[in-house]
Amino acid sequence: MSSSPSNAASSVSAGAVVAEGMIAASSLGIDIAKPRWSQETYGGRAQHFITITNPLNAFASGKQLEEARTLVNQYRAGQVPATTTADKMWNAKHLYDSAFHPDTGEKMLIFGRMSAQVPCNMAITGAMLTFYKTTPQTMFWQWANQTFNALVNYTNRNGDSMSTAKLATAYCGAAGTATSTALLFNYLAKRAPPLAARFVPAVAVCAANSVNIPLMRIDELQEGVEIVNADGQVVGNSKVAATKAIPQVIMARIAMAMPPMLSAPFLMSALEKKAFIKKSPWLIAPIQIVYVGFCLTFTTPLCCAIFPQRSSLRLDQIKSDSAAYQKGIALGMDGKDRVYFNKGL
Repeated sequence: MSSSPSNAASSVSAGAVVAEGMIAASSLGIDIAKPRWSQETYGGRAQHFITITNPLNAFASGKQLEEARTLVNQYRAGQVPATTTADKMWNAKHLYDSAFHPDTGEKMLIFGRMSAQVPCNMAITGAMLTFYKTTPQTMFWQWANQTFNALVNYTNRNGDSMSTAKLATAYCGAAGTATSTALLFNYLAKRAPPLAARFVPAVAVCAANSVNIPLMRIDELQEGVEIVNADGQVVGNSKVAATKAIPQVIMARIAMAMPPMLSAPFLMSALEKKAFIKKSPWLIAPIQIVYVGFCLTFTTPLCCAIFPQRSSLRLDQIKSDSAAYQKGIALGMDGKDRVYFNKGL
């Protein structure tokens, strides 16, 4: 996790000279090193992720993103343009958070950002729910879904890049699991009522997420995630933290996908009996895509908020990470003091 100071604006000392046309960042009376809303409550986390996952953020231009980054960096340096208001500063920070990695500060691939979840997933999930009856359709759309998921999981991992070999292995494992699971359940569903076959994509997504996310973040399980103390000092890497973070991400992702995938089959089964669908069956795909998009608009931020992104453990819970534990003790921490880490999304 980034070890940015808790109040970056304080970097300008009381006697520092403020440049012409600038004001002290501290005069805004806000601290953008922390989310605008309390992350101790579900409601606060939901408000935070509603702003971060807003699909409109995905359409921000490169110029807008650079302007947001510049303003955030100016705030961290302690001075911002005199025209800056608290709301303008928060808007820039929210746009920055939607596009730049919280640990590395690098601009994330646009299709891997959480703000791209709704427009991308509504098309892919809608297609999976529509085209599931034949083996080629199932294989293609499960592969497309897991390719997208692999990109999202890699983009929102904790920390730095993984090797190309590990990335390729993780991707093949995830895509293979999703496709084989879907084909297996498609085969079993042939003996069940027609409605049962509509739920095959949902089962495949659950199974694939359980494999895709750990594989795409396997470096964290093997080497640990960076943990810091309450002051932002790096304590070390913790495998225990990784084993807490990744299952939480899996549960949140499955919860995010399930409402549209479990309700759409009932909706479409009812609509297919209507005269207008029988007359224009081509409407099935766009109706499902729009419906999935509507659901994801709400489930994406609300499920991202289930667990705090800045998670924590007591120092005595990471004793098996001996190097990190010993450094924590050396820094004067007590066993009941907490260490913090970015669990990813």
